[in-house]
Amino acid sequence: MRIETVHRVPFPQPDVLAWHERPGALVRLTPPGLASADDPSAGGLHAGRVVGARLGPPLLPDLLRPHWVLRHREHDETAGRFVDQQVHGPWRDWRHEHSFAADGHGTLVHDTIDLELPRRLQRFEPLVETQVRRLLAFRDRQLHDDLTFHARFADTPRRTIAITGSSGLIGTQLAALLETGGHIVRRMVREESVGPGEISWDPKAGRLDPADLEGVDVVINLAGRSLATRWTPVVRRDIRSSRLSGTALIARTLAGMDNGPSALVQASAIGYYGPRRSGELLTEADPGGEGFLADVVRGWEHAADAAVDAGIRTAFVRTGLVLSDGGGPLLPQLPMFLAGVGGRLTRAGAMTSWITLDDVVRVFAHAALSTDVHGPLNGVGPEPVTARDFARTLGAVLRRPSLVPVPAFGPRLVLGADGADELVQTDQNVSDARLEASGFEAAHPTLEHALRHVLRR
Repeated sequence: MRIETVHRVPFPQPDVLAWHERPGALVRLTPPGLASADDPSAGGLHAGRVVGARLGPPLLPDLLRPHWVLRHREHDETAGRFVDQQVHGPWRDWRHEHSFAADGHGTLVHDTIDLELPRRLQRFEPLVETQVRRLLAFRDRQLHDDLTFHARFADTPRRTIAITGSSGLIGTQLAALLETGGHIVRRMVREESVGPGEISWDPKAGRLDPADLEGVDVVINLAGRSLATRWTPVVRRDIRSSRLSGTALIARTLAGMDNGPSALVQASAIGYYGPRRSGELLTEADPGGEGFLADVVRGWEHAADAAVDAGIRTAFVRTGLVLSDGGGPLLPQLPMFLAGVGGRLTRAGAMTSWITLDDVVRVFAHAALSTDVHGPLNGVGPEPVTARDFARTLGAVLRRPSLVPVPAFGPRLVLGADGADELVQTDQNVSDARLEASGFEAAHPTLEHALRHVLRR
């Protein structure tokens, strides 16, 4: 079976080739729920390069995720062409030729895939062809949107950026986005033995050597225990301490340096506003709401006071519901919708403030690279929707009904009563006006556009 596509991107061929050559390109071209690269920090198109990936959502154990290994067999830099071929994996054979031809001020991206399924699966060829074409369309949109983002910062000096939480859902994509833009990423890891370019730190022990941050321009702090679990007393302490202790350590360290990073971009959340604010438009000027999560986020932001007081530019990205096929609040809903029994999670008129994974990653990069962005910044899309409209749109994109509201006991079984109350039974209409005024442009402004991108529909 041969699959061929041609897409045009409105960027010069050298820029398109440079993007593909850099570390992070493979990560940016791979939907997180489809596969994850063995080495996200690796890059290059040279012949002989071996690329490995685990197929399936990263939440699954590796034993349930087939390992796919490809080798770059050919690379002609002058012609703008390279070929990768399967070494080991799910197909009987796979050969993918990529070519990039100058087309005026743009580039024609030509993909030719020769694919042979195992004999027992050959009856599924039409389905496989559809999925491969959807993947190539996703890659085209991703390439276009990332190059558009990088073009806004074409005149900005390349930065060295340290990231905590770089192996998480957001951190993996953020590091890759920055690397494809030519920036240097240094991953902060909680092991004493580190690899090239990594920084060792231990927020629990209060250990971070300022010398390791010499030459770093910006620190992006994404560290914090996942909220998607039952909020037992022990978990509550971990949720709070994993955010506050690490943030305070970074802020103190930066404040004590003479020639240290000039900016700190700190993860935060719209949980700051409290779970239910019916009828209100929530902006960064709001004093905040009530509840466990609101208290945690308020303390999380205050933990960076040492950096703020030292005059270090500090931005707080208050993220909304991040939409991805690889994790977050969307993933658990997909099986129900695909089975035809999906529906809204909370009362019909409750507002949901969402953002795609790719747009929130660009928000963090925007805050890191824009020298005038500081203070709280709502990381949400421009068009919040009601719970009813969210379910209807998701159902329409998946071509499934959306008529069965999720019983209240469902989220409570998974998250407990408190977690379900503050993470699921929410009503938050959060404004993105300050984000837009700062110069950010969302690639996915409507929910339908967002879901079609995330789910490759």
